[in-house]
Amino acid sequence: MYGPRYLINLLLLSGVGGGEEKSFNLLAEKVEQLMEWSSRRSVIRMNGDKFRRFVKAPPRNYSVIVMFTALQPQRQCSVCRQANEEYQVLANSWRYSSAFSNKLFFTIVDYDEGADVFQQLNMNSAPTFMHFPPKGKPKRADTFDLQRIGFAAEQLAKWIADRTDVHIRVFRPPNYSGTIALALLVSLVGGLLYLRRNNLEFIYNKTGWAMAALCVVFAMTSGQMWNHIRGPPYAHKNPQNGQVVRCPWGRIGMIKEP
Repeated sequence: MYGPRYLINLLLLSGVGGGEEKSFNLLAEKVEQLMEWSSRRSVIRMNGDKFRRFVKAPPRNYSVIVMFTALQPQRQCSVCRQANEEYQVLANSWRYSSAFSNKLFFTIVDYDEGADVFQQLNMNSAPTFMHFPPKGKPKRADTFDLQRIGFAAEQLAKWIADRTDVHIRVFRPPNYSGTIALALLVSLVGGLLYLRRNNLEFIYNKTGWAMAALCVVFAMTSGQMWNHIRGPPYAHKNPQNGQVVRCPWGRIGMIKEP
């Protein structure tokens, strides 16, 4: 006949086993849901509830990369849009790579969809990239140093490899805009020469060449060309209310609501 101590131990062991099974089922459910979302899009959009369930709450056996951003037009964060384009390139490279697995997921939290997440993390700037490891809380190195390194997809891939040991080869979609523009220019010049084939004296017109050279100089020294090469300024003035908006490292709360 079994004593009371044996029965108590048996009940405790059965409770522990039931808890482990429940935790395993919950983890399997979370991974399955994340994989389903990843099959539809490379970057999973998160609100407060999804973030707390799939990113913060245990159990987890996967890493999550989160981009905290402010992409709504009223925020006027042009750098957020540029960073999001690089982030999408990186996430697509991971999704369509042969090494794709359920060990790493890319997510995004927009300020206007998850303001409570920003408050919970005491975060007041965007864009920000963070890595949430499978176990434990994020460390200091799990926050990407965007100000020092920049937000190119290749730099993000190196940081992810350091934090997760997952190596992602970045594949960029081909950009034919430059080739098309050059082809149009050559066609235009060729057509002009063909139409004026009987009178090509304008080619030796020094005044015309001087005016064309001045146009090129003015275009290359303009502020728009500088923004095109180096990107838009991080601090710019809102033309509607004259307020200076700092992005990406300005406080989101300082951006006036529309």
